[in-house]
Amino acid sequence: MSKSRRLVIRICAVLVLVLIAACMMVIGRGHTVYFDNKTLEYDGNTYEAPYKITVIVKDENVAKLYVKERGQATNIGQNFTVSLRVMEEKNGDETTETYSFKLPYSMDGVVVNLPGLMAGLPEEAWISEFVSMIPEPATAEDEEVPSADEFEMDMGDEF
Repeated sequence: MSKSRRLVIRICAVLVLVLIAACMMVIGRGHTVYFDNKTLEYDGNTYEAPYKITVIVKDENVAKLYVKERGQATNIGQNFTVSLRVMEEKNGDETTETYSFKLPYSMDGVVVNLPGLMAGLPEEAWISEFVSMIPEPATAEDEEVPSADEFEMDMGDEF
């Protein structure tokens, strides 16, 4: 084989691998989806959280959420379908609703406010990015070093 033909084959092989990697990045992207059953205030209106919501993803109960609770599920890909069994008040009737939407590619952790989703609000009202509240480690400047006076003890006149 000639050198130019070998070079063309190698370039084509690299391009095919790059295309496969790009497809897998979009298709196989994993998201952690958090579900909040919390009252939502949007555009001057209040959307109350139901008494209980059972979250079903891929025929599996992933969370049973009462008011002010959060659950989670993991999803591979951008398309997400969730079924919600909703009980508006204690000992009330349950209704089942199914929702499908695309998860934002730029977010790893996605928080979905279920009362906002069920109310049919725009996506920016009920979807947000999960932000971890882990405190940053303290730096040497933040730590207070005790002075020698704090450790001195008065032994009295016992001698």
